[in-house]
Parts: sequence; structure tokens; C-alpha cells
Amino acid sequence: MILTVIVASLAVYSWKILGYLVPERFITDRFRDFAERVTVSLLAAMVMIQGFTVTGAVVVDARLPALLVAALLLWWRAPYILVVIAGAAVAAGLRALGF
Repeated sequence: MILTVIVASLAVYSWKILGYLVPERFITDRFRDFAERVTVSLLAAMVMIQGFTVTGAVVVDARLPALLVAALLLWWRAPYILVVIAGAAVAAGLRALGF
């Protein structure tokens, strides 16, 4: 299992390095816009899946308020570490209260 994670990490990192080696003339504005949209879409999908599902079922639990607090702090341009700590504290507090 650990070997699989290491190999997968090296593969992903190698693709990132290869991306830096692509000459600038091959990167058009259209391609750059597409890459930015795909990145945002994948991140949004990951947040939705990790934040609202458990074993394939949609659930609303302590993660929803934690995500809302984190989103609000990001909107206020708070430091990222504060966003993470506040989101974790909200989720932990609600779970301690039984939510």
C-alpha cells in the first residue's frame, strides 16, 4: 500500500514538472482559461463529495457549518491557516455537542 502511494505521488509530481517544461508558445489563452476552469471544477467537486457524502449517501452533518465558516473566512481573505483551524474547531465543537 505504501509503495503504491509513493509511486502515485511520484507520477503526479512528474506530470507537474513536465508542465513547467512546456514552452510558453504552446500555451494559448484559450488553453490557460480551460486549465483554470478545470482546476476550479475539480476542487469544487472534491469539496462537495468529501463534505456531503458518507459511503455514497448524501448527509448533512457538522461538516456543512464548518465549510460555511471556512468559506466566509476565505471571502474575508483571512489567512489560510486560520480558515483551516476555524473550520476544524467548528466541526469538532458541533460533533462534541452531538451533531
